[in-house]
Amino acid sequence: MKKTPFIWHNGKLIEWENATVHVLTHALHYATAVFEGIRAYDTPKGVAIFKAQEHYDRLINSAKIYMMKSPHTADDLMKATQLLLRENKLGSCYIRPILYYGYAEMGLNPGKNPVYTSIAAWEWGTYLGDEGLESGVKCKISSWARIDSRILPPLAKCSANYANSILAKQEAISCGFDEAILLNINGTISEGPGENIFLIKNNVLYTPPVSDGALLGITAQSVIQLAQDMGIPFQYKSIIRDELFIADELFFTGTAAEVTPIREIDGRVIGSGKRGPVTEKIQTKFFQVVKGEDDRYAHWLTLA
Repeated sequence: MKKTPFIWHNGKLIEWENATVHVLTHALHYATAVFEGIRAYDTPKGVAIFKAQEHYDRLINSAKIYMMKSPHTADDLMKATQLLLRENKLGSCYIRPILYYGYAEMGLNPGKNPVYTSIAAWEWGTYLGDEGLESGVKCKISSWARIDSRILPPLAKCSANYANSILAKQEAISCGFDEAILLNINGTISEGPGENIFLIKNNVLYTPPVSDGALLGITAQSVIQLAQDMGIPFQYKSIIRDELFIADELFFTGTAAEVTPIREIDGRVIGSGKRGPVTEKIQTKFFQVVKGEDDRYAHWLTLA
């Protein structure tokens, strides 16, 4: 990770090295934090944040689910992000805002602990690699099930949820794969550890609904809109493992992963074994949009 000069913390810019927390910070012990992953891209008009409003609205909603009162509004946080990118002189970058319970009292009830807010940003390439964008990645169906809404709320981007994701990711890597795919407790496909998954069969695009444990991904929603605008039929659908094996094409979406094809699952080659034509069409349009090359979607971008 390439550090930057500043991190925004509790309303002001502080030096990267000074962005520290007490060892008894509540979130460190009990994962009482909610966060977002956001990207900014270089565009002809300057650096632009992709769907800033949607991301910060989701952050506030995640906090609401956990009964955490945010000290800042979504608008406050957008302005703070713009300031942070300018002061750090960043171009294309990854942005990580987080709300978390700080240090005051230990115990399972965080209510007496202050809520702190930080936003960091740094240069970060595609999560699953540039080669993955073009050639696709190899995946393993995880032995770990995706969290269920009766266990933890999947629609909240809470740090606790990602312990589940870490286990799946570590397992996949240790078995020689690039990424994992998680089933829900009912045995249907949910998502990747940090990505939504899409299936293409007979030129129709499918993805699991949130009722199957999938995060309501902002990149995923954008891809759905782009696909429909390009005349590609789309449906939400519960998907069983077998359907992945016989799909024509598969791909992941996410802020970090962007649009990454899947070429293999558990030793089974998907489609032609490389990025398929529908995936490539969607991926190309996505990057045109985020880089400000299609004015029809200019409202998805907020200049820093």
